[in-house]
Amino acid sequence: MSNMTDYAAERASYRWSAPEKFNFARDVLDVWAEKDPAHLALWWIDDHGTEIKRTFAELCERSRRLCNVLAEIGVQRGDTVICMLGRNIEWWEILTACLRMGAVCSPGTTQLSPKDIGYRIEAANAVCFITDDANAAKLEATPAAQRLKGRIVVGAKRTGWTGYDQAVDAAPDSFATADTAGDDDALCYFTSGTTGYPKMAIQPHSYGLAHEITGRYWLDLTPGDLHWNISDTGWAKAAWSSYFGPWNCGATLFVHHTEAFEPTKSLGLLGQYPITTLCGAPTIYRMFVLQELSQYTFPHLRHCVGAGEPLNPEVIETWRKATGLTIRDGYGQTESVLLCGSFPCIEPRFGSMGKPSPGIDLAVIDDDGRELGPGEEGDIAVRVKPHWPPGLFKEYRGDEERTRACFNGDWYLTGDRAKTDADGYFWFMSRADDVILSAGYRIGPFEVESALIEHPAIAESAVVASPDETRGAVVKAFVVLAPGYSASDELVRDIQDHVKRVTAPYKYPRKVEFLDELPKTVSGKIRRVDLRGREFGESS
Repeated sequence: MSNMTDYAAERASYRWSAPEKFNFARDVLDVWAEKDPAHLALWWIDDHGTEIKRTFAELCERSRRLCNVLAEIGVQRGDTVICMLGRNIEWWEILTACLRMGAVCSPGTTQLSPKDIGYRIEAANAVCFITDDANAAKLEATPAAQRLKGRIVVGAKRTGWTGYDQAVDAAPDSFATADTAGDDDALCYFTSGTTGYPKMAIQPHSYGLAHEITGRYWLDLTPGDLHWNISDTGWAKAAWSSYFGPWNCGATLFVHHTEAFEPTKSLGLLGQYPITTLCGAPTIYRMFVLQELSQYTFPHLRHCVGAGEPLNPEVIETWRKATGLTIRDGYGQTESVLLCGSFPCIEPRFGSMGKPSPGIDLAVIDDDGRELGPGEEGDIAVRVKPHWPPGLFKEYRGDEERTRACFNGDWYLTGDRAKTDADGYFWFMSRADDVILSAGYRIGPFEVESALIEHPAIAESAVVASPDETRGAVVKAFVVLAPGYSASDELVRDIQDHVKRVTAPYKYPRKVEFLDELPKTVSGKIRRVDLRGREFGESS
């Protein structure tokens, strides 16, 4: 039976009380560890046959040891620690340790370039950087590394670095958990926007508790579940479904540490291990349904969810026919917990985002902050007055202007547009801005255009989303060439390789089109809306 059986009743009875004091490590993880020391927190495997099972008790002990290592380096409560790791088991220990000692953890994808890393260190005033040997050279290549008090390398020995395993194994196993306030800073996520470099979205300690909404209602987890979230650890989706959501519910996390996603391998693991619940980006499900699903069986799987962008109804139906399970969409942001979802107890409507989460007053509003009726398109907004909703971010650190721009009267604006139907289901229409959502990645056009303009052949460029059957959308660059350069396939490849070198590779334009000039307003501003309309067959 699902955790929520009556949607209307749960919505009506839900009450959020932001805790005055809260520390996820102490108030959730330590509680699970004390309740049942043998209860599994993590079931971790890699592509080399390594398999590690770690209990909540073992996780908590390792986190306390790491707290002592960080303290010895000079990390103090409120300091920012950047963690750039893949699905290494240490990632979960690091996040737990930072929460326990009151440091601010800033996760980042391993695809970050030295330029990206330098920007994050300086923007967040980070004091410590943790990564693996394969990515350590990126930090060493940026002058900002000199600002750090410490650098820790996982799984290796490296001159000038603290070795993670040796230091943690030698550290004391006791540490007094910081008595953090619910609104103290806990996480710093960098999120792309339409202009400027990524913003620092700050989540408080109460954010971890608020993800009970995500874990209990949408993921539908219990202590008996083995949950697999196929997500990169550098994104807030990992906090959602690979950390706070499941562990609020006492579920065990299944983690596959791999260099690259391979659908056939993942489908095999889904049948080989007793995985009960699955969460993945729409791209993953699109790749799954391209395989011969009749070759696989999933005897333990009972619940599947997807998030990041709307999932094609055709994909949902193909997966249902093969498995008997409906993929249920969920909607939220780096700045929030689950805002809206197709919960197990409500009728799924293919293509819909579902209904608002318990505790979340969600609406579609116009520019004046008025709620719109069914069928009317407007901005997706969360009511923040008179009560602040659970799990909504504190601010974009150091950027009051962009923080203020997210609010309109009593509402927080998500930056997405939708309409509702007569039964209260939300239907995604578009981004309100030019941010590109591709295969679960959020890519700001400014970042790509900034990389493009450094190429000597490019005089001007504009970047927009372009439809893609598998990824939902990809980055497309419209390019005006500098004098002396001619369009060619070779030049396209050179431009793409250049962007991969200058910034994180996932941002590179998979499509490039050369134009004599870009469409512009009278004032000279590039009209991305025209270019995007060309790609999606829309009129501006």
